[in-house]
Amino acid sequence: MKQEDNALVSRFAMEVVAALAVVAFGATAIWGAADHDIGWSEAGPGSGYMPFYVGVLIVAGGLGILVQTLAARRGLAAAAFVTRAQLRRIAGFALPLVLYVGASALVGLYVASVVYLFAVMAVQGRYRLWLAGLVSLGTAAFFFVLFEWWFRVPLLKGPVEAWLGIH
Repeated sequence: MKQEDNALVSRFAMEVVAALAVVAFGATAIWGAADHDIGWSEAGPGSGYMPFYVGVLIVAGGLGILVQTLAARRGLAAAAFVTRAQLRRIAGFALPLVLYVGASALVGLYVASVVYLFAVMAVQGRYRLWLAGLVSLGTAAFFFVLFEWWFRVPLLKGPVEAWLGIH
């Protein structure tokens, strides 16, 4: 077996993490609902009644997942949740997206969109540079006209708006 095919994370480990996350989510709902009346009175249910019992059901479901996972441990421990090759492909998609979100806060959506689309098309898609540039600029221009002019919904522009004197 190649090193690329080795499991970085087993399916068992991810099933346990998912079950615990479900339990934590349900416990959070229970905790939040406990700040309100979770009982039943002459006027009907208290404001925390429904969220409390939904949280109890979610915790029960998460514990059920955990029990099933522990019972099937032998079969799940050998199964791969993600391999090196799969993680590399996921990172190739996710990292540029995370950088795009961060760049949007710094330079605005339009500039970040141009850079993101150009880089993804040129590097990952291996499109010709002129085509990647044309599509990325055209897409940003289209959405600028659509949101800023037609819908009159201003989107995050960052310092570019001030540089161009558009504000």
